Amino acid sequence: MALDSTFVLKRARLCLQIEEQALAATRDNLGPGFVEVARAFHDAITSGRKLIFTGVGKSAHIAQKLAGTFNSTGAPSCFLDATQALHGDLGMVSEGDVALILSNSGQTDEVLKLVPVLRRFGLNLVAFTSKADSDLAQGCDLRLIYTVPREACPLALAPTASTTAALALGDALAMVLLEARGLSRDDFARYHPAGNLGRVLLLKVGDIMRAGDRLPIAGDDITLQDAILRMTKARSGSIALVHPKSGKLTGILTDGDFRRSALKGGDFLSQPVKTFMTANPKTISASALGVDALRMFEAHKIDDLIVVDAKGKPVGLVDGQDLPKLKIV
Repeated sequence: MALDSTFVLKRARLCLQIEEQALAATRDNLGPGFVEVARAFHDAITSGRKLIFTGVGKSAHIAQKLAGTFNSTGAPSCFLDATQALHGDLGMVSEGDVALILSNSGQTDEVLKLVPVLRRFGLNLVAFTSKADSDLAQGCDLRLIYTVPREACPLALAPTASTTAALALGDALAMVLLEARGLSRDDFARYHPAGNLGRVLLLKVGDIMRAGDRLPIAGDDITLQDAILRMTKARSGSIALVHPKSGKLTGILTDGDFRRSALKGGDFLSQPVKTFMTANPKTISASALGVDALRMFEAHKIDDLIVVDAKGKPVGLVDGQDLPKLKIV
């Protein structure tokens, strides 16, 4: 029997609406408890302690994801299987570590059995639950509470809105600490050396710029016609213009500048290129990150970016058309 399209879309939208309500309620109810947990995490990270994430069932999946997220931001973290912890896996914990214990109901047996054990190891315990009055919340030092008016499951059984809210709140905690610790793009790249993300984050402008025969350079005393011929030979949409004696960048001429020059009429091609160039253009160094170049393209609405050395001389060109091919955008 084929599914009715009206029913399918109606039910899907209702599910998303219910999960949105859980996120909004969790956001609106954030307060001092979240701040206390953030401070406890920050203290542990800065003092060289670990973050321990534990739970069972769907909560275990969220705990594993959050451990990965914190690790990716340079905060040493690990997932502790709540069941296996009671059978020998406690060797990974050390006094002073912080344990984030996940249980939506706050009444999960395996988790409750783990609380006194972790306390004996001298860990700082954080209850991560939707029930502020649960045994888990009452048995821990700190509480991270998310708010779930109702589950999206029509049977009110399958974790849906609750897992969404828990995951989002954990991400919020990670992002707050990332910013508080001043993590830079270079720092983030060190923790993601493989895959496309690592490749993009580690790319330098020097890796992506056009240079050599693909970088047209000329003195700013040549004619517009000569500048266009050099651009055409290099198959470039712009040319770097420099002071004839010092070789320092003074301007840039782009295809757009050339088209606008035609509006002046007359024998514009024989006029000095300096008349039509953009003086003092935006520049970047070869050692800057590729993503920083992308941000300049977006912020200044430009098509080409000249790369200069420490003396202000052009050494390369980043063409905006190259960025999609390099998968930076």
